[in-house]
Amino acid sequence: MSHYLISPDVMPTLADFSLPEELGFGEIKVPIMYRADYANSEWQPAQLTPYGNIEIDPAAKVLHYAQEVFEGLKAYRVGSQRANFFRPLENLKRMNRSAERMCMIEIPESIWMDGISLMTAYSEPFIPNESGNSLYLRPFLIGTKSNLGMGISDSFTFMVIASPSTIYHAGHMKIQIEREACRAARGGTGAAKTGGNYAAALQSAQQVQHRGYDQSLWLDPVEMKYIEELSGMNFFILQNGELHTPILNGSFLAGITRDSIITLAKHKGIAVIERDIPIQEVLNGIETGAVSEIFACGTAAIVSPVSLIADADGSTYRVANVDQLAADLRQSLLAIQEGREADPFSWTSSVQETFYPNV
Repeated sequence: MSHYLISPDVMPTLADFSLPEELGFGEIKVPIMYRADYANSEWQPAQLTPYGNIEIDPAAKVLHYAQEVFEGLKAYRVGSQRANFFRPLENLKRMNRSAERMCMIEIPESIWMDGISLMTAYSEPFIPNESGNSLYLRPFLIGTKSNLGMGISDSFTFMVIASPSTIYHAGHMKIQIEREACRAARGGTGAAKTGGNYAAALQSAQQVQHRGYDQSLWLDPVEMKYIEELSGMNFFILQNGELHTPILNGSFLAGITRDSIITLAKHKGIAVIERDIPIQEVLNGIETGAVSEIFACGTAAIVSPVSLIADADGSTYRVANVDQLAADLRQSLLAIQEGREADPFSWTSSVQETFYPNV
């Protein structure tokens, strides 16, 4: 049986909360949070409480050695009384793979599902029901042991917070190739969803945005020749009618949206090829027309078309077709996620009634 406590302050806190007209992405937080602590070799009873600051020891491992992992997933409530998830156990599998790489405790499925389900059920009145909007859930796990020596933690805090949000990036992206910096390497933590990977991308992001572009396009850290990903999104090209995406190699994240796009494209009869993709081949392909469309994908953005690639020397390459196949895949995937069309892959699941408050 699930073991959690509901603070008596949760319902009064929610009763005083209302959504602003403009949501943005990740800006507005539902005023509750879920927390489960691991200490003395066991999980303690979890709690759903009002959102607020957390107390942490100044010597906690997370603050000095970045021992943390996180996830991002969404709950939807479009044309339905009850909210639903999209492939939530895939996020748990990935979070536990990330936790293993960071020498952290594995999160049991019961604690994971309790956390995301309670947060979604109690936040349901604040889940925007317009297509494209959702409740963005951010589970995270931090090492809390107080010890300044370099070593692993044996105490952890798992939390889930939530944000009613619009799609992260709407519109056509202009991206720039990162020719100098490296965000992660094979054998490193690139395949783990841990904050250090994103911290490593911030300087490049700041520089390319100052030049008027949206994101950096990262190349492999060994030869600086093959495409890997954008800072927070996986990368696809349409080349000679086939969909190509960089093959997973351990230095960048295995996106759940990436996997869903591959499955959905194959279902639509589109050939999908996972391989090492040289950046020069893509640039040449844009110029010859062999590469006719480019897009990126991720949980927050779903599918974002790319209209232009800039190189570090200032040269630019405009993509011939923008948001054609990308729009079709985005609309099809979103329709499944929101429960507006049949789900042939059994990807969606409703929040169980037992998690809803008795009011």
